[in-house]
Amino acid sequence: MEIQNQLKSLAEKITKLKDKIDTEESTKHAFVLPFINILGYDTFNPTEVIPEYTADIGLKKGEKVDYAIFQNEQPIIIIECKNWKENLDAHNSQLFRYFHASKTRFALLTNGIEYRFYTDLDASNKMDEKPFLEFNITTLKDTVIHEITKFHKSNFDIDKIVNNASSLKYTKELKKLISEQLQAPSHGFIKLFAKEVHTGIVTKRVIDEFTDLVTKAFNQTISEKVNDRLNAALNKETEKQQEDIVEVEEISKIITTEEELDSFRIVVAILRRKLPVKRIAYRDTQSYFGILLDDNNRKPLCRIHLNSSNKYIGLFEKDKGETRHLIQSIDEIYEFEKQLLQTVDYYESE
Repeated sequence: MEIQNQLKSLAEKITKLKDKIDTEESTKHAFVLPFINILGYDTFNPTEVIPEYTADIGLKKGEKVDYAIFQNEQPIIIIECKNWKENLDAHNSQLFRYFHASKTRFALLTNGIEYRFYTDLDASNKMDEKPFLEFNITTLKDTVIHEITKFHKSNFDIDKIVNNASSLKYTKELKKLISEQLQAPSHGFIKLFAKEVHTGIVTKRVIDEFTDLVTKAFNQTISEKVNDRLNAALNKETEKQQEDIVEVEEISKIITTEEELDSFRIVVAILRRKLPVKRIAYRDTQSYFGILLDDNNRKPLCRIHLNSSNKYIGLFEKDKGETRHLIQSIDEIYEFEKQLLQTVDYYESE
């Protein structure tokens, strides 16, 4: 995926250059503008990406947001940038004001490394306090990249993004809550599980006892799940390697001799009266040399057995198995011309 490679290249660039970037302006030019370009917007087109976009708020005139991305002459994303060294927590209130004034549906707060996307799920035209999408560009996961691609110019659909934003927002919050509970479970969390397994009254002593038990049980469960998946992956890889080894060993035991190839040429010379040469194929095995119609195992024309002290040609009749005939040399294959041509007729009549 092209956007995935572009994001990876930008992440590598950020890691390499960030210690040389000292100002907010440098952060914008080195980190943020390339990100906007990756989303497919032309940063050199003033009708598409407007720097220092005016977002007047009531009596306050001249308020400007760092960038506004336009589509069909309407702002679709406003972007507030900070120096890459700054903590973003202290700056969302400023973006909150711009959001209301600009009438956009999406706002982005970034320091070029951390990105926080906001919308108005809780109240129309009022930016939510918490972002629905948040990521560090240097540690992107595939699931996050998938969400970023929805903001690409070629994919951008306001309704689809907003509809998905609710799921993203609450999933993020739930994951955070689960992580917190696993590290330091609350009284209510412990009580919930204690009531399910403890037969008596859940007293303070029981809660104290179950605090350690619940923590251990969750950690062990997660560890076992991870180990199960790792073992499954390792077993699958081991099985594949063993299959590859077996296949290589089996192939290495099969040696197609010149005599077998000569027998194939004889059969081709007989059957080409009724068949194009390209429809006649052979497959060599450890026990016999098979000649097939259309390279199909279910359509054997004959089998040549030359790997023992006696030599045979195996012929096939309609709805019957192989019938072997002793031959002194492969030249005697010509004597079975009629049977071979009749076998072709069986398959062709089907």
